[in-house]
Amino acid sequence: MDKLTRSGAAALVESLERAGTEVVFGYPGGNVIDIFDSLRTARFRFVLGRHEQGCVHMADGYARATGRPGVAVVTSGPGATNAVTGLATANVDGVPLVLISGQVPLAEIGTDAFQEADMTGICRAATKHSFLVKSADEIPETVAEAFYIATHGKPGAVVIDIPRNVQEARTSATYPERISLRAYHPEHAATTTEVNRLAKLLNAAARPVLFAGGGVIAANAAADVAALSSKAGLAVVTTLMGLGSVDERDPRALGMAGIHGSPAANAALAEADLVVALGVRFNDRVTGALGHHARGRRIVHVDCDPSSIDKNVRVDLGIVADIKDLITTVNSRVRPNAREAWQSRLAELKRALPVPCPPSRRGLIPPPAVIAAIDRATCGEAVLVADVGQNQMWCARHSCHSRPRRFISSGGMGTMGFAIPAAIGAAIARPDRKVVAVMGDGGAQMTAEELIVAAEERLPIAFIVLNNRSLGLVRQMQETEFGGRLFATRLVSPDFVLLARAHGLRGVRVDDPARLDAAIARAVRARGPVLVEVLVDPAANV
Repeated sequence: MDKLTRSGAAALVESLERAGTEVVFGYPGGNVIDIFDSLRTARFRFVLGRHEQGCVHMADGYARATGRPGVAVVTSGPGATNAVTGLATANVDGVPLVLISGQVPLAEIGTDAFQEADMTGICRAATKHSFLVKSADEIPETVAEAFYIATHGKPGAVVIDIPRNVQEARTSATYPERISLRAYHPEHAATTTEVNRLAKLLNAAARPVLFAGGGVIAANAAADVAALSSKAGLAVVTTLMGLGSVDERDPRALGMAGIHGSPAANAALAEADLVVALGVRFNDRVTGALGHHARGRRIVHVDCDPSSIDKNVRVDLGIVADIKDLITTVNSRVRPNAREAWQSRLAELKRALPVPCPPSRRGLIPPPAVIAAIDRATCGEAVLVADVGQNQMWCARHSCHSRPRRFISSGGMGTMGFAIPAAIGAAIARPDRKVVAVMGDGGAQMTAEELIVAAEERLPIAFIVLNNRSLGLVRQMQETEFGGRLFATRLVSPDFVLLARAHGLRGVRVDDPARLDAAIARAVRARGPVLVEVLVDPAANV
């Protein structure tokens, strides 16, 4: 027997090592038991989650914090289907992620075998691509192709479904030195005509705005956007996924646009005569009524994904290109311009249209005060992981976002329960940074089982639960849109302090505004995981 021959499972682990994998998150089961046997001797770190959805969110948090693909391993059937929400969450936000799922033996596929699920079929709408591996000889090349697809073009989630007998079979196949996919060529470059036209539009505009989305961060183009804005006097607004792509302390930065965004950012977009959208999807959270969005201004849309151009908003110029390459080239062709009148107007908008805060009621803690306390305790240097709901909007609006990959949240899917596991992935990815996870009492109960992973891994994460005793954003909608008819939004929560202690964390409760700063500061300084339950004003709305 060839001395290079090893099991398909061993070939998988070897291929993950060759792909540069640093950590794998996962949960074992019968149809990945061979893979887990090979994981024992892997040269990368393995982290055992407590639920497959949590494992994928951990891989997602790792990927968002680093820009490198996150990796997870789960078993077949319910293990694989539990992972689908995490896959969709990463995929819609353009996060590179590779999931290895177990599958029943090839001969049993289609027989309703125990824990059989058609993972490639189920994931068709939730991932960028999926593979069903039919031979152990395919494993190394499939892994290389999966990582290539996950990271090239618009990043996304890729599934490798491996039947049990394929894991057991022997192979001498090796990891390829180069990848060439006949049907997938995602690299696009702007033409000279497109570059010149964009430069001409920028030079001629009186009130230009750069609209930075998550694509700016994915392309590592934040510094290039800042350089162009500074040179040409361009206002910059962001999407939720684009937070951190521009330093919000810059006078040209107006914060996040959209229905929950900064009034100044929305006003700047409304007054602009040119909007250059960089890596945005123009989804409904940003545009509102599509028929009104493009009225009265020229729009340029730059994206690495051809399908994004003209999908939601008709644009005057669509450019399919790498954002970093395009901005660097355009910057060399744009004339310096202080645009003093426009800069004066931007300053006026920021003064006249501050981000509103809910009114403070005596003796109660307003939620934005918690976010401000986190900023003070971390000096704005932490990785802030936000769950979904009112807490997400308070984090987006009331924290100062100054650098890319420091704000992590589920955007397009709006996945509650994201923060706890994603913070674990981010903390493992960035041991040099404090990680603070903010969530509501609803989201905290969805993935609380993963808290024990933070304790097990000794991760210094500060978990901040904004407890308003309700599903706050849905309750707010019922108040404003349904005449105050509340239903299924009052929430009975566990004792979060005891819950934290049961999972091996230190637990603290704060209900006095005078104690808030000290409690947050202690949690941020702690060397291990801490959960701080803050009883916030239950009537506070976004």
